[in-house]
Amino acid sequence: MNPILDALAKAFRDLFQFRILRIVVWPMLAAVLLWLVLGMTFWDIFSGWIVSGLNTLGIQHWLDGLEPRWVANAIQATLHMILFVPMVFITALLITAFFAMPALIRLVADRDYPQLKRESGGNLAGNLLNAAIAVCIFIAIWVLTLPLWFIGVGVVLPFIAATYLNQRMFRYDALAEHGSSEEMKILFSKYQSSWWGLGLLTGLLQFVPLLNLFAPVFTGLAFIHFGLARLAKLRQVS
Repeated sequence: MNPILDALAKAFRDLFQFRILRIVVWPMLAAVLLWLVLGMTFWDIFSGWIVSGLNTLGIQHWLDGLEPRWVANAIQATLHMILFVPMVFITALLITAFFAMPALIRLVADRDYPQLKRESGGNLAGNLLNAAIAVCIFIAIWVLTLPLWFIGVGVVLPFIAATYLNQRMFRYDALAEHGSSEEMKILFSKYQSSWWGLGLLTGLLQFVPLLNLFAPVFTGLAFIHFGLARLAKLRQVS
């Protein structure tokens, strides 16, 4: 079976185990709750930032003169959602990466890859730095490409951004405990297209209602299976 499809199939199988079901939904629910509270508390501030951005782009003046007014209001509400939704996804993925991934790695490794020696090539500092870079580039993609939404091209941008974020964040987490730093570099380079492919396929779930509740943990499981299987293969060859 194709390694990517094999990882996805194993992740789907693991998703419904009782020990994993306990941690499946809470990252997304926690992220939604957090941003609902922040959104209601700082609505005026967030709206002010959006208006400032639209003024910079020269769009706010056009919206102010747009009739009927409900069309302009709908556009502004859509812009709020365009910014709100990725913040929820980022937060859910970060919660999964920092709090759920260690437990997921133990469950998967102990059952499917017990022979793999833990080399601890990654560490907390590396994890934080990797996550910070991933999130900053993800946000930059959204912010810098906002004008493209007005010409229709923006429809594909969420998938590109989600793909980048998934592959950048979860490939490191999947290998940090078991791979050495050298092994991690080799696997990141050798399977670069596969990491991106896995990031795309798991990223698509983030945009499917209901299924997106499972997306963060499913993504983590898929990257763990793919990463540890590739690491085991690398060590066999060596």
